[in-house]
Amino acid sequence: MAKIEVNKNSGGNAFDKPERAKPAKQPVTVYIKRYWQLYVLLLIPMVYFAVFKYSPMYYVLIAFKKYSIVQTVAQMPWAKNHGFEYFIKAFQNKDFIYALRNTIFLNLLDIILGFPVPIIFALLLNELRFKFFKKSVQTIAYMPHFLSWVIIYGLALQLFAPANGLINIFIKNLGGETIHFLDNGSTWVKTYIGLGIWQSFGWNSIIYLAAISGISPELYEAASVDGAGRLQKMWHITLPGIRPTIVVLLILALGNVLGSNFDRPFALQNTLVMKNAEVISTFVYKYGIKGLQFSLTTAVGLFQSVANVIFLLLANWFSRNMGERGIM
Repeated sequence: MAKIEVNKNSGGNAFDKPERAKPAKQPVTVYIKRYWQLYVLLLIPMVYFAVFKYSPMYYVLIAFKKYSIVQTVAQMPWAKNHGFEYFIKAFQNKDFIYALRNTIFLNLLDIILGFPVPIIFALLLNELRFKFFKKSVQTIAYMPHFLSWVIIYGLALQLFAPANGLINIFIKNLGGETIHFLDNGSTWVKTYIGLGIWQSFGWNSIIYLAAISGISPELYEAASVDGAGRLQKMWHITLPGIRPTIVVLLILALGNVLGSNFDRPFALQNTLVMKNAEVISTFVYKYGIKGLQFSLTTAVGLFQSVANVIFLLLANWFSRNMGERGIM
C-alpha cells in the first residue's frame, strides 16, 4: 500500500487543503471601465458642488477687504486691522449683538422644545394599528411642511391678531383679556416656537418612522412572550433602536445653533418685536442687500459658518465620548 508522504518541514497535515491563491488586484482603469456608468452619475453632484458650493468660497475674501463694485476681489484693498476691520465693526454693532443673542436663544428653544416632538409623535404613530387612521394622521401632520412661511403668517394673523383674531375673539367672549401674540416680545417668542414646531414635526418624524421600521419584529415578539406591555416595548426596544438616529440628528441640530432660516423670522417679525425677532439672517439681509455693506455682512456670514462648524465638532466629540457613533 502506497504511503502518504508528509512534508515534515511544513508541519502540516497530509490532508490539508492547499491554500487558495489570492486574486491579483485589478488596475483602477479596469474597474472604472467596468462601472463607468456609476462614475458618470457621481460626476453630476461633484460638478454641482464644485460650481455652486466651492467656487463661490473665493469671494469670502470680501470679508477681509474693502468692497468696491468696480473692482475684482483681487483688486480690492485690504481692510484695516490686518483685514479684521469688519469683524470688529460687527461686534461693535448693537443690531448684530441683538441678532446673535436672538439666533442662539431661538435655536436653543427650538432644540429643547421642538426636537423631542417628532420623536414622541413617531413613537405614538407607530403604536397605531388602524392603518387608515394612521395614514390620515400622517398626512395631516405632514401638510404644514409644504406651506410657505408667508402663508403661515397669514394664518397666524387671522388667528392671533389682537383685535379681530379668532382666538382673541374667543377669549373675549369668555370674558378674558386680549393676548398680544404677535406684537409683544415674550408672547411673540412663544408663538414663533409653537408655529415652528407645528410646521415641522410631522415631516421630521419621517426619519424616525423609517428607523423604527428597521427594528427586527422578533424583538417585539420575544418581549410579548415575556409579558412586556406597549410602554415597556417602546422604552426598551423602540427607543434604543432609534437612538443612533436621534444622536445624529441632535448633533446636526446643535451644529446649526448659530444658523437660521431667513423666511421664518422675516415673515413673523415686526417693528414692535425687533429686539426679540432680529436674527443673523435678517441682519445680513438688511445690512447687506438693503444697506449695501457687503464686506460687513460677508464677515458676519463667515463668523456664523465657522462657529457652526465648531459647534458641530464639539457636539460630535461629546457624543463619541458618551459612547455613541457620532457622524464622523
